[in-house]
Amino acid sequence: MQTLDWIVLIGTLLLIVVYGTYQSRGSKNVQDYLKGGNTSKWWTIGLSVMATQASAITFLSTPGQAFNDGMGFVQFYFGLPIAMVVICMVFIPLYHRLKVYTAYEFLENRFDLKTRTLTAILFLIQRGLAAGITIFAPAIILSAVLGWNLLLLNVIIGVLVIIYTVSGGTKAVNVTQKHQMVVIFTGMLIAFFLIIDKLPEGITFSKALDIAGASGKMEVLDFSFDFNNRYTVWSGLIGGTFLMLSYFGTDQSQVQRYLSGKSLKEMQIGMMFNGLLKVPMQFFILLVGVMVFVFYQFNQAPANFNPTATEVVLNSEYADEYKDIQEKQLLNHTEKEKIINDFVSNNNVDAAKGIAVLNSINDELRANARSLIEKAGDAQNIKVESNDKDYVFIHFILNNLPRGLIGLLLAVILSAAMSSTSSELNALASTTTMDLYKRNTSEKSEAEMVKASRLFTLGWGIVAIGVACVANLAENLIQLVNIIGSIFYGNVLGIFLLAFFFKFVRANAVFTAALITQVLVIGLFLLNEYEIINLPFLWLNFVGCVIVIAIACLLQSLNSNSNYAEA
Repeated sequence: MQTLDWIVLIGTLLLIVVYGTYQSRGSKNVQDYLKGGNTSKWWTIGLSVMATQASAITFLSTPGQAFNDGMGFVQFYFGLPIAMVVICMVFIPLYHRLKVYTAYEFLENRFDLKTRTLTAILFLIQRGLAAGITIFAPAIILSAVLGWNLLLLNVIIGVLVIIYTVSGGTKAVNVTQKHQMVVIFTGMLIAFFLIIDKLPEGITFSKALDIAGASGKMEVLDFSFDFNNRYTVWSGLIGGTFLMLSYFGTDQSQVQRYLSGKSLKEMQIGMMFNGLLKVPMQFFILLVGVMVFVFYQFNQAPANFNPTATEVVLNSEYADEYKDIQEKQLLNHTEKEKIINDFVSNNNVDAAKGIAVLNSINDELRANARSLIEKAGDAQNIKVESNDKDYVFIHFILNNLPRGLIGLLLAVILSAAMSSTSSELNALASTTTMDLYKRNTSEKSEAEMVKASRLFTLGWGIVAIGVACVANLAENLIQLVNIIGSIFYGNVLGIFLLAFFFKFVRANAVFTAALITQVLVIGLFLLNEYEIINLPFLWLNFVGCVIVIAIACLLQSLNSNSNYAEA
């Protein structure tokens, strides 16, 4: 990184922090601090909702996901527009009418305090872990690529977020997220056009799509019911809808974004704006990853994009084997480049098949490289991440973008981390304050409640930094966040659906069913992890929701005149 990159990076981040702190100063009551004074317009709500979901993981992992597996991941979001319609028709009018601060307040009105408390605790567990991961994700990758200290990066990101979130609460989050999304959209658009510009002369965007298609990267839709395929149209429409209903309808980090709306109409328009724009945005980010793939069809890619992993294996007894893989990869690349030129010049069908074959060989070489990295790490007793999906995009940025733009793209990644983490800390503090602290203590003044909210924000910020400092990588960071959510979201959504639509079910039945369901869902997840059953994590949202509703209805029916019946 050059001086100009540092100026752009530091200047962008400090401007966002200072602006957010200044604009949201002076929150003197709970409504101002936790609901932003109910002043947000629909575009603020829509952008804030998108910024909350679009963490740094989105902009690091999603292009790498497309680089490796193509456009199919977009199917994950197919349920989102459906969920937005349901939330606008059912969830938002109810929350607005009851004037709740958190989604879980409604559950006490419908059931009882213990059900509200249990649901709030489930949210705090999964969102507290997720907040740590949203800090850890960019920190681990920037640390590996730039050589920065990982623990220091975790602390810097966390402290920057804590400063303005503690200071201004919900309004600070909403104000900063608008500007963070502008930075994010600008950076990604610039990156996309630069990738196209860096392709060889004569390789237009349409020809780049042809090359990606010949390599199997443009297969967007999968209508199969094969559970071995994690992302299909059906898992997106069914599992994705239940996940999005849970996330946007019951997760306080999202609910709080639209509860700050100026009116019911502003809230609903903001959510529909998100529903219309989110899928195209994810499609575009995946397309950026596919274009990076095409770029590396004409430029030699490393055997592994994680520089730390490469360094470990080259300093081990496996160095010669790894260098042999690099040489084979270079020969493969040279041959593939000739075939690609034949394909784009003559639209040769046989050449298209040849591209696919050579890409398969390259995938096998990269898999062998990962295996050697793991062996080298084990031999040296070093924990090293061999799966390099999350490093693909940052590697491209650092090695191919001009000065100044590298700083901007790094600002995009860190802005996304800050925007998502600030929403999570804000929601964690709101839930702790309103659902646990206020509900279980004596009456407090407005000033005391605001002070408590600030302290809880600070406390959760410290917890998130702590989680980030001890976190470990999964196969892919964006999947890790969704896996954590899927373990809890289905159960929580089922509780809310019971509250909305199953009027005969009472509190004790729901509370017992929720406890049983959470144990069962965790069990199903572990069985899938150990390959005893085949149930992709996205389906846990649907399964958890169905199980809690079924058990609660069964318990209420069996015990209508016993302990589960309530006055």
